[in-house]
Amino acid sequence: MDAPIALIVAGAATAGFVQGLTGFGFGLVAMSFWAWSLDPRLAAVLAVFGGLTGQTLAALTVRRGFDAKRVLPFVAGGLLGLPIGLWLLPRIDAVMFRVYIGTLLAVWCPIMLFSQRLPHLTVGGRVADGLAGACGGLMGPLGGFTGAIPTLWCTLRGYERDAQRAVIQNFNLAMLAVTMASYLATGVVTAPMLPLMAVVAPALLVPALVGMKVYVGISPAAFRNVVLGLLTASGLAMLANALPRLLAA
Repeated sequence: MDAPIALIVAGAATAGFVQGLTGFGFGLVAMSFWAWSLDPRLAAVLAVFGGLTGQTLAALTVRRGFDAKRVLPFVAGGLLGLPIGLWLLPRIDAVMFRVYIGTLLAVWCPIMLFSQRLPHLTVGGRVADGLAGACGGLMGPLGGFTGAIPTLWCTLRGYERDAQRAVIQNFNLAMLAVTMASYLATGVVTAPMLPLMAVVAPALLVPALVGMKVYVGISPAAFRNVVLGLLTASGLAMLANALPRLLAA
């Protein structure tokens, strides 16, 4: 499978560090590198595999507890949304894929940047948590974006840092594991992808461990703002690249 190895390594390493630091975001960061050059299905498989690898590592090294009352509604919703994402995956072409990723980055990241200024939401209870989880489950097969909407929702809920990480870390681990199992069961993962998956795992390992160490030592808020700003720019660049092709089609 013809793929730019240097680009895959760069995306995995950067995304591994961000995920290690924040507990989420592997797919978002990796796709800001990979959506330019990789086939959408390959990019999605690598993002899910890398995110799952990083979350498994985090579960073993950065334990923040398991609050079943908080996590289970997200997981239940995610399991309902995941089949929809699997259905959409083979039906999204390369240009639409970039539009999707670019829109997600350009809209979601600025919201996260300014989310601390928004009022905390207390309405909806577990049903609203489940809906946020369903959005995460739906977006998982499309590129490992399981944590995007649930993280925003936890932020709007006003969860403090460790409580939010506990929810997102456990939710992502569950959703990415089910997504990868679904990929394997439905034949999304092909033999030519395996060597590239073997490239992703070691590329993210050390950066993820460094990110986790930074998380334990200092607040990730300032770094998160820098990352979200860069991702916003990446999303706008993707849209600038894809929209003219979409309009010309």
